[in-house]
Amino acid sequence: MVQLRMSRKQHASNGFESYGEALLGVPPIIDARQVVKTYDTGTDRVTVLKGVDFSVAPGEMVAVMGPSGCGKTTLLNCLSGLDNVDSGTIALDGADLARMSDRQRTDYRARKMGFIFQVYNLLPVLSAVENVELPLLVAGVRPRQARKQAHEALERVGLGKWANHRPARLSGGQRQRVTIARALVTNPTIVWADEPTGALDSKTAVEIMNLMRELNRRDGLTFVIVTHDPGIGDRCDRIVRMRDGQIAGVVNHDALAEVDAVATD
Repeated sequence: MVQLRMSRKQHASNGFESYGEALLGVPPIIDARQVVKTYDTGTDRVTVLKGVDFSVAPGEMVAVMGPSGCGKTTLLNCLSGLDNVDSGTIALDGADLARMSDRQRTDYRARKMGFIFQVYNLLPVLSAVENVELPLLVAGVRPRQARKQAHEALERVGLGKWANHRPARLSGGQRQRVTIARALVTNPTIVWADEPTGALDSKTAVEIMNLMRELNRRDGLTFVIVTHDPGIGDRCDRIVRMRDGQIAGVVNHDALAEVDAVATD
């Protein structure tokens, strides 16, 4: 881990686009080039992404920050294949999204990606374990195996004892842990998080961020986090700042010690 920290510091001045390959010489797991996205409002065409370059190294945790309306969530939606782009290229772990059909993209997301949102999107009539196993059941996994993996995912986020509780009986932080478990249950390589702590109090937000950092460090998960919270950004490996649909700047730093300090408070 010390070598990884040194490499991040050594390559901090190499620029945003080359960061993925600069980090220990590995190709980026997310590599977007000159991405343009325009929406037709009916009366006007609004270009939300204006030639964005974005790359992330495997196992990196990146925060995307900027004012409301700058294109953060649109970028996340385009990178994950939830939305199409007008021009530019997006490659995920070497796979070109543009060459995939809608069905192939859906399958790729189900196998390779996890999603965490500010709104928990939990079904209130289902228990925690039933909510977590849903993606597996939809993907055709046998019920017994799906239930086993769902229990394991809840254990990973510290909610094993609450597996049979419905969302109404869980705190906000526990509900977000269930959504994280649901994101992890398919063993993804990339986790996308859009304001994952936006609905939580500050103490719970720290707990959730520390959990995501632990999963990042222990399991090598790649995280891309859209957030307004500077405390979240400061605990990531890198902050990518957006403004008016473009990358406005990048801050590289070693956040590992900072999270450790918070965790011991």
